[in-house]
Amino acid sequence: MKIAYSARHQLHDPQFFLVRGQPQRSAEQPERATRLLGALERRGNAVTEPADFGAGPRAAIHAPAYLDFLETAHAAWQALGNSSAEVLPNMHPLPGQPTTYPEGIVGRAGYHMADTACPIGAGTWAAATQAAHTACQAAQWVLDGERAAYALCRPPGHHAYADRAGGFCFLNNSAIAAQYLLPRFGRVAILDVDVHHGNGTQGIFYHRRDVLTVSLHADPRAFYPFYVGYGHERGEGDGLGYNLNVPLPYGTGDADYLAALQATARQLRAFAPGALVVALGLDAFEGDPLKGLAITTPGFAAIGAEIARLGLPTVFVQEGGYLSPELGQNLVSALDGFEQAA
Repeated sequence: MKIAYSARHQLHDPQFFLVRGQPQRSAEQPERATRLLGALERRGNAVTEPADFGAGPRAAIHAPAYLDFLETAHAAWQALGNSSAEVLPNMHPLPGQPTTYPEGIVGRAGYHMADTACPIGAGTWAAATQAAHTACQAAQWVLDGERAAYALCRPPGHHAYADRAGGFCFLNNSAIAAQYLLPRFGRVAILDVDVHHGNGTQGIFYHRRDVLTVSLHADPRAFYPFYVGYGHERGEGDGLGYNLNVPLPYGTGDADYLAALQATARQLRAFAPGALVVALGLDAFEGDPLKGLAITTPGFAAIGAEIARLGLPTVFVQEGGYLSPELGQNLVSALDGFEQAA
């Protein structure tokens, strides 16, 4: 399997993260990608720097004002004087209330950042755009005839909406990959196996029927992103019936997870997509620091095998999965399971 990766992800090194009101270093650290890369190299995979796919793919998903904000926010924040090293919002527009788009950077930060888990540093924009190129490179390989390809994207993307960052995410790499595949395949499915609901991906495609969005995740009643990810969310307008959420009880293990995945596979087949994007979160692992589910390392192989049985051209896009000794092993297990069953 071809692997796309760029060391420029290291330019994004977020420091601020709130856990129950207490500031600590972000769990989304550069070492995540370093460990994943090391596991791939030990597996014997060749790793390729992505080409520059330009601004078009990200502009096909994200709003112009939001892209401008991401590119300019850090410099504008520093120009305020007496400001923190990272851009962090301190208020947000209230839902359902009249809203005027703000001109100043403090207001724009609150408008375009859903939470405090996505601080913007000096290198965030460069790293995020490179992650989007990485997703496009894997998608291009599939367009060129590869059965599957893997994009080691960092920062991740599935919590990013068309106009809003959140949950460690800035550009929605999985959505960008799906949109990039659409002209060839006509219908694309996104299967999100991250422990967290892919709320940004859902929001981007919620009114569309050309992309089926499927997310298996820990029940959001007491888990991020809290406000979305419920089973009754099925899409709206033209997209009604093209969004599927499978919230799972906290601590769900291999057997029950695989049963849920097999049930979604039936709906994926009914949609008859031409290609599949897998938002590959490894944070469903039983030993992940952001505990929510309890998938074992062999369980990831079984998940990979189930995905392979769909028989679709497949782009794997790295989402979550945080620092545990087994992080790299879990990635290898998922890819081995896929390749052995393909």
